[in-house]
Amino acid sequence: CVTLDVQAACRDTAVTQELLKEGFHRDLLVKVELGEDAGGCAVAAQMRLPPGIYVDPYELATLQQQNLTKAVLFPDAIDVEAPEYLARDLLLLLFLARDARCSRCFHASVPVHVRYHRPADGTGGALLVLESPEVLLCCCHGHQSAECWEPAEVDAPCSSDNTSPCQWLRTKHRPAYEESMLRVPVGLREHSSLVCALTLLTTGLCSGLILAAACKYGHFS
Repeated sequence: CVTLDVQAACRDTAVTQELLKEGFHRDLLVKVELGEDAGGCAVAAQMRLPPGIYVDPYELATLQQQNLTKAVLFPDAIDVEAPEYLARDLLLLLFLARDARCSRCFHASVPVHVRYHRPADGTGGALLVLESPEVLLCCCHGHQSAECWEPAEVDAPCSSDNTSPCQWLRTKHRPAYEESMLRVPVGLREHSSLVCALTLLTTGLCSGLILAAACKYGHFS
């Protein structure tokens, strides 16, 4: 591996993230610019997702099989049907790919999905805040400066293709970043009775149609 000038990388690391698309199904794009060329080091972004947003583990597995996204999800078992108030935080380790036009630039994207929230009073929606990812390095040789880097408590390999354990390092200071905020539309609490009545009516009507069709066209012994 090429020795990394970690002093410069640690000092100048910049992180940006952007939510692409609209609605409840988005793509989270992460970009990292190090101070120097990372050489043979693997670069990853560690993100803590709040309960209101999640990564579908089945979708992620499909994308990894197609070599479109490489990531590790903690925990790997997620209830994708749970609403926001019954879910919990997720930890995502997203492996970044080097930009062909910039030796110290890395990027990756992953699909994320917004959960349903409790109905609220008034017309305001729920606000989701995505903290900036933490930049991590995993290098072949331990030549990083102790003044700039420290071991990170990350139980993951250096890549999604390698099952061998890896010692990840993180910067000792906060890199330049901005939080991302997403406003989620929620239902109105004053509409709860109307929604329940329409749901019950629709369910009863559909059940009656199914029962009528079964009696008319079904074959019973």
